[in-house]
Amino acid sequence: MEKALYIIPTTLGDTPTDHVIPSFNHVVIAQIKFFIVENVRSARRFLKKIDKNIDIDTLTFYELNEHTDLHTVDRYLVPLETGDAVGILSDAGCPTIADPGAAVIALAQRRRFRVIPLVGPSAPLLAIMSSGFNGQNFAFNGYLPAKPAARVQRLRQLETRLYKENQTQLFIETPYRNMKLIETMLTVLRVETKLCIAAGITCPEEYIRTMEIAEWQQTRIPDFSKIPALFALYR
Repeated sequence: MEKALYIIPTTLGDTPTDHVIPSFNHVVIAQIKFFIVENVRSARRFLKKIDKNIDIDTLTFYELNEHTDLHTVDRYLVPLETGDAVGILSDAGCPTIADPGAAVIALAQRRRFRVIPLVGPSAPLLAIMSSGFNGQNFAFNGYLPAKPAARVQRLRQLETRLYKENQTQLFIETPYRNMKLIETMLTVLRVETKLCIAAGITCPEEYIRTMEIAEWQQTRIPDFSKIPALFALYR
């Protein structure tokens, strides 16, 4: 097992791991004893799905999320200094992509530790692959502002950019605010602007559809208030 920080993608929902996680990842994960995780409980559940024979109680977990004091994360890399591998997991998808992790990876880079990204599902990439939008020039903008006025302003900024720069604009929202975001987009964006809604990607409830705003305005839209979704805009 090479001494390195392994960036390990997880499933985007309850999808069976063998549908979206390569078998090579299983082999790597089974050998790692130290994990940097967004949430210990979900990490333990994911590891058991990967290999039911993993002895969870022999593993060491370090939490890295929005509550973590980033001044303390240097201790998470101590196993690398003693010759052990470390894995980093988020709750869903790829670490650092709309998830924590960048701080400890940046630290590993500064200290010249090897960083190895493993293949796995990434919601932004899967969404743009299936949207029909420009995959040569795109921007992932994370979460939009929660306050209505700021959100409208941001949406108009992104729409201006996509027409001016021919750049696909992607963003996400907390599930319980998905429907309000959709309502706002259908109200403030140009009727000819294209919107892709990609919800429940790789899961049984997967829904991916691209239409112009004018078409969405005439469509009965499913309830996405409990389903993780990603939104993409293009001209």
